[in-house]
Amino acid sequence: MDTTYDFENGTAVDPEPAIVYVRSVKVDDLPEDVQQQAEGLDTLYAVHNEDGERLALVRDRALAFVLAKQHDMDPVAVH
Repeated sequence: MDTTYDFENGTAVDPEPAIVYVRSVKVDDLPEDVQQQAEGLDTLYAVHNEDGERLALVRDRALAFVLAKQHDMDPVAVH
């Protein structure tokens, strides 16, 4: 096994980025306070972790992928 070890923090470093899932979400299906912040959009894009927990909501699909990559995550589209 080839595992990188962070000696400064005393932890193993995961060499592969975490997979996250990007999917479209209808604004009408979101809570009222989120709908108000959607500024007239009909669809937002959600980024979810492997357990299905929503990590972020953004205005377009490209931004969701950029956000994931900036946080060392590997985005996958879900329909």
